[in-house]
Amino acid sequence: MSTIFDYEFMRNAFYACTIVGIVSGAVGYFLVLRGQTFAGHALSHVGFPGATGAGLIGLSPFLGLTVFTVAAGVGIGLLGERAHRDVAIGIVLTLSLGLGLLFLHFYTAFASQATNVLFGNVLGISLRTVIVLAVLAVAILVALLLIARPLLFASLQPELAEARGVPLTLVSTLFMVLVAVATSEAVQIVGVLLVFALMVAPAATALRLTSGVGAGVLASIALAVIIAWISLTLAFLTDWPTSFWITALGAAAYVVSGMVRRPSVRETQSADAGP
Repeated sequence: MSTIFDYEFMRNAFYACTIVGIVSGAVGYFLVLRGQTFAGHALSHVGFPGATGAGLIGLSPFLGLTVFTVAAGVGIGLLGERAHRDVAIGIVLTLSLGLGLLFLHFYTAFASQATNVLFGNVLGISLRTVIVLAVLAVAILVALLLIARPLLFASLQPELAEARGVPLTLVSTLFMVLVAVATSEAVQIVGVLLVFALMVAPAATALRLTSGVGAGVLASIALAVIIAWISLTLAFLTDWPTSFWITALGAAAYVVSGMVRRPSVRETQSADAGP
């Protein structure tokens, strides 16, 4: 009797989901903690014209996606904490989608690949792509570990961090670059339109269930990987899209976590600071 792991495409899918789940869980935790989920959502949309534009000139859509998201990540990071940052991000987001549609208009043969970019196609991932995802994941996690302390300080107490000499703009820019690359990886699983589910839902759930940063990051990673694994299994059994199951399970986990919510890291920090 055959099992789910007898198929090479399923094995590659599980490898990819594990890698992307680890990265999305770790990066997504800080993204939610910093209140920059809208910026993360925008980055995935910015990658759409990059992917379609790359296809138009005969390059890899993944390369175009990554280049565009990284460039947008640098731009968002340099915007800093300005009051109109979200307005600027929203304008770039809509412009990006418009450019993506324009590129598709000129190269209709890319339409099927564009669908994969928009909604993901984890069951079509090759072993070569898995290796690329793994290399990028290691680079992201090492870089995140290197900036974790100033990033956490700048996230929880930005005024004090700036007074202590932490370069907030530099830290923010470096983090947004990591978010951009992580977003490019997550798009391979859930697509541009649904990347928000894999990067934000597990992290937001973990923030509700834990009160420490270390425990929160580990919980976020575990939730992202488990949700991806269960979604892959359900997709195999039901023939429903994997992306649907990831979004449904992520939303369900977040709703359930609200019933057993613990003090968040920010609330714990405020309590420790006192009146």
